Amino acid sequence: MTVMQNPESVSQKNALKSVGRIAGKTLLLFLLVNLVFALWYPVRELGRLSAYNELLPGRQRLPYGDHPQKSFNLSLFNLEAMFASHELAGGPKPEDEFRVLLIGDSSAWGFLLPVEDTLSARINAFGSTVPDGRTVRVYNLGYPVMSLTKDLLLLSYGLQYDPDMIVWPVTLESMPADKQLSPAILTHNPQNVRDLVKKYRLDVDVQSVEWVEPTLWERTIAGGRRGLADWLRLQLYGVLWAATGIDQDIPESYTPRMEDLADDKSFHDLEPDLMESDLAFDVLNAGIKMSGDVPLLIINEPMFISRGENSDIRYNYYYPRWAYDGYRVLMDRMSESNNWNYIDLWDVIPPPEFTNSAVHLSPEGSELFARLVLDSILELVGDTEID
Repeated sequence: MTVMQNPESVSQKNALKSVGRIAGKTLLLFLLVNLVFALWYPVRELGRLSAYNELLPGRQRLPYGDHPQKSFNLSLFNLEAMFASHELAGGPKPEDEFRVLLIGDSSAWGFLLPVEDTLSARINAFGSTVPDGRTVRVYNLGYPVMSLTKDLLLLSYGLQYDPDMIVWPVTLESMPADKQLSPAILTHNPQNVRDLVKKYRLDVDVQSVEWVEPTLWERTIAGGRRGLADWLRLQLYGVLWAATGIDQDIPESYTPRMEDLADDKSFHDLEPDLMESDLAFDVLNAGIKMSGDVPLLIINEPMFISRGENSDIRYNYYYPRWAYDGYRVLMDRMSESNNWNYIDLWDVIPPPEFTNSAVHLSPEGSELFARLVLDSILELVGDTEID
């Protein structure tokens, strides 16, 4: 006896089978695409794709921000995406431009300063020229973390843009061994850092660092969606940056730098009578070697000098006097013995012109610092002081 099937039931079963086949193929395709992406891992190539300098103006400082919705900026660790968003990547160097790269910490980046008041912008506003008639143009590659090795990493990327000079403001807090590999921008770029350590024989312990190295799953589109989302958000925030010029959330009020200090002589577990081996002078030397024929100017950057309680023990929150005085002696000695281009501007800015830390400047302090740095740039290329 033949059982007649309900045509409607047969149709439903066939439809379910069809949906199942489509779902299976889709899942297989999804897994295949993710596997290919993980094996290829084109994160660097993707980072070079940017709306900046094409549809949008390039940023005047590297991306960094803790409050993206207010600053129209964010922190990410894709170095290619960071540099692709910067105005430095906007095209070939103009023939009439004397190109200067500025590297350094948050004071170079311009913490609590609008972009027009940063050290680089203030120097550019003078419109000065070098003897051959080219205009001095400074590009801000500072980044708000204290570590000379972080500066070296960013310099290694910046050199591809054909600079004529490099200016490197430094301070003691960037030089102890425990500061060199701690920044997240370094731990998230382990191979770049290992290459620098190997090439320049840096005296750091790469084995002791907890490197952030993605697993196979984290290299897939699904597993690595946070990094991909950051890249996309950087492009989207560029629209707001272009419309407003805002790239930092600057509060109306902040806690001022500390005037009254602790009765404490400690500094990074180091002992009095600092030695060269206590500080990362090898990283400074690596920067000079990396720069090759491009002149590099090292500046001991200005800092706040307290007149408050225990100021006879400490200059400021960062530095006991013994440590900073010893550092300055070592910097003088190293610069003379290695023939560095070095100037010491540690005490040139009046104390009221520091904002929320011992190294962050007000707009007025930034302009004063800019004049002194520009004088040094022009002197190094054989010009006279600006008016």
